[in-house]
Amino acid sequence: MATINKNLSVYDKATIPNANKLRFGIVVSEWNSEITEGLYSGAVEALKDCGATENNIIRWNVPGSFELTFGAKKMIETLKLNAVIAIGSVIQGETKHFDFVCDATAQGIKDLNVIMNVPVIFCVLTDNNIQQSRDRSGGKHGNKGTEAAIAAIKMAVLGK
Repeated sequence: MATINKNLSVYDKATIPNANKLRFGIVVSEWNSEITEGLYSGAVEALKDCGATENNIIRWNVPGSFELTFGAKKMIETLKLNAVIAIGSVIQGETKHFDFVCDATAQGIKDLNVIMNVPVIFCVLTDNNIQQSRDRSGGKHGNKGTEAAIAAIKMAVLGK
């Protein structure tokens, strides 16, 4: 397990570029909102800690993780942004639906990174159970939203 010896919320602020002149879009899945709201909070907290202003963080909601790709694409097309964070949570169930949603979401976000000129950060938890998701959205393994925000800052600066 990748996070077993890593806290997702730990970063060295001295090594992170100042985000005060950057604009971020955050697309948040409403499905598994307990988890996605935790990820969103972690992302916003880290962006602000690194200098981003409230006015330069724009949030859009979409119904589920599958819709994150379209939401991120529309954000890029309609807003002037330096990076987009796609936040979602897909939890394993009894059917193959999990596999299809995870694969399509990952491929869709990858495709946006190839065809668009704004980085889209993958902040979608794909866990076996709700406890694993809780552990990665502000629990014992930290917050993947924080990690995604730091990646967004770094990629936004790279893209400038």
